[in-house]
Amino acid sequence: MELVCRLLDVYLIVIFGRIILSWFPTPPGGVMAGLQSFAYTLTEPVLAPLRRVLPTVGFGGMGLDLSPIILIFGARILQGVICT
Repeated sequence: MELVCRLLDVYLIVIFGRIILSWFPTPPGGVMAGLQSFAYTLTEPVLAPLRRVLPTVGFGGMGLDLSPIILIFGARILQGVICT
């Protein structure tokens, strides 16, 4: 069970990393592009179904994707159930 708890910790870090990396333009072929691709590969299989279910929230003329926030809440709840 300890391994699952640690993997959830790492997954949360990857989600936060993806959120932060999405704020900045990333030139292709660089280290940051590799990190962004890695984070995308790990998180998109979970975020894509959430994104299909959740509506995009209008925010200052642009769309705000709430799926990472919901995923973080869900992972924290799962940690609370499993890791206590």
